[in-house]
Amino acid sequence: MAATAREDGASGQERGQRGCEHYDRGCLLKAPCCDKLYTCRLCHDNNEDHQLDRFKVKEVQCINCEKIQHAQQTCEECSTLFGEYYCDICHLFDKDKKQYHCENCGICRIGPKEDFFHCLKCNLCLAMNLQGRHKCIENVSRQNCPICLEDIHTSRVVAHVLPCGHLLHRTCYEEMLKEGYRCPLCMHSAFDMTRYWRQLDAEVAQTPMPSEYQNMTVDILCNDCNGRSTVQYHILGMKCKICESYNTAQAGGCSFSLDQQ
Repeated sequence: MAATAREDGASGQERGQRGCEHYDRGCLLKAPCCDKLYTCRLCHDNNEDHQLDRFKVKEVQCINCEKIQHAQQTCEECSTLFGEYYCDICHLFDKDKKQYHCENCGICRIGPKEDFFHCLKCNLCLAMNLQGRHKCIENVSRQNCPICLEDIHTSRVVAHVLPCGHLLHRTCYEEMLKEGYRCPLCMHSAFDMTRYWRQLDAEVAQTPMPSEYQNMTVDILCNDCNGRSTVQYHILGMKCKICESYNTAQAGGCSFSLDQQ
């Protein structure tokens, strides 16, 4: 649960208790918007009808001696360490998670820094193994997660980059895979489905359609390559002639050969 705030300068927690469910820290933030004390911006936002601007925080209160002071890493009164990591831009106090402040993102990220690069087009820090190997979408991180509809750019949950370039929270991505395999925005396959397509090839070959449907064809649109093709109708799936994906949708009516008609 979020820390309880008080307006009289006293801590909303038991004295000496460090942090909250979100962060491990030895101080409370004094919210410049309402002058209340909260362990972090998330605790504040969960309890108030407005948001705390982390960049405008000027003062903190030590959880041990309760002295309110200028935001800094160590208490000027009792030398309590407010956070193993401290950013004087974001006013982020926490235990050491190899954090670093990204100037382009404008906020702190969990590192180590050498394992990430900032993609200027996507406007987001991504893992080094995605450098030159991901599809860029301009400012994609400034869009909300299409699953939970919550912010991605400033979220504490790691973002997952789909092959189509769209972003989801990793936790939302894992939940999505329990129900399906396609991007909820563009319907592109969310991971390499080649192995499954080959298994489906075998199932289609072993499941002939009834004679009255064997000469039926249908126009399809492929969600993976955006190509159009005309293929034989099959109840198990219709395979794109261009990229061999079964992630397709019917794009027209059915037709039969003249001898079948």
